[in-house]
Amino acid sequence: MRFLHTADWQLGMTRHFLAGDAQPRYSAARRDAVAGLGALAAEVGAEFVVVAGDVFEHNQLSPQVIGQSLEAMRAIGIPVYLLPGNHDPLDASSVYTSALFTAERPDNVTVLDRAGVHQVRPGVEIVAAPWRSKAPTTDLVAEVLEDLTPGPVTRILVAHGGVDVLDPDRDKPSLIRLTTLDDALARGAIHYAALGDRHSLTRVGDSGRVWYSGSPEVTNFDDVESDPGHVLVVDVDESAVTVEPRRVGRWRFVTLHPQVDTSRDIADLDVNLDQITDKDRTVVRLALTGSLTVTDRAALDACLDRYARLFAWLGLWERRTDLVVIPADGEFTDLGIGGFAAAAVEELVATAREGDAESAVDAQAALALLLRLADRGAA
Repeated sequence: MRFLHTADWQLGMTRHFLAGDAQPRYSAARRDAVAGLGALAAEVGAEFVVVAGDVFEHNQLSPQVIGQSLEAMRAIGIPVYLLPGNHDPLDASSVYTSALFTAERPDNVTVLDRAGVHQVRPGVEIVAAPWRSKAPTTDLVAEVLEDLTPGPVTRILVAHGGVDVLDPDRDKPSLIRLTTLDDALARGAIHYAALGDRHSLTRVGDSGRVWYSGSPEVTNFDDVESDPGHVLVVDVDESAVTVEPRRVGRWRFVTLHPQVDTSRDIADLDVNLDQITDKDRTVVRLALTGSLTVTDRAALDACLDRYARLFAWLGLWERRTDLVVIPADGEFTDLGIGGFAAAAVEELVATAREGDAESAVDAQAALALLLRLADRGAA
């Protein structure tokens, strides 16, 4: 028996840094990743798809988002089983019970809205642990597995949340206990655990039967999500489970940490940014450190301005950026200005070197603008 394991679609997600047409393109890519599961399922011969929670970003969605999401699910063409998670729990405002969702839900889509066993077909069952609030006070998985006995069926657990061996908050009441999963697997009550919540592809434990699929499209930077963009092709037979990750994501959120102290460093950064492919689907966050002259800082700004127009987004990670700008001796002596203007430049140089933090930054910015207007800071 073969199926697709996916999770954390979070349809309707927005990223605050995406502006212009980047946000609509990102949203479309998330829907395309969902609709594209149909082609993958046809390629590998999958019977059905399980979505292990957080199908939607939250429960308060626009009619357009709900309608477009359901159309993407319809395009998959085989049965799709949706588990409510912490982003879209089955509470009083649940999207799954809204008039629009219930009226337009495609026939191939089933909401796992009841804890316990759901039959896929004779001999194949899903054991579901849906969320009914954003903060469960118990281990929902332990509850559905507690009295589950082995039978002449193949069972797939579909659950959402952190596993205790991976979560730093070991006292969280909703944590899934790996020992509970391993025990259920060992006694044959379930044969595979399809988990959601972690957005990176993650194997849990040593059994090879407990996995997070991760989100099929990236949702955060690579220091948070190390390996997003996958769907799992899962084969379960009487004696073994085989899990094959398949990459489906097309966007990247990249963090770079360059040291920039000289014009050569800026040129190297320019080359590195230029070599990144698919810029319109790439978000770049820069944590810059170094000490620059005003001339070099102006050249850096010109470089960043250029690539900000090419990437889906490019900007500084302010918390991790530490750039010091110090005017070099003689840096402003050949601008061809004199009199009052020259005196003003000298005052700005002095402030940039010795003024308080706020005044120095303002003076550095003014000097950099002066150089760029004089065409000495062009990249």
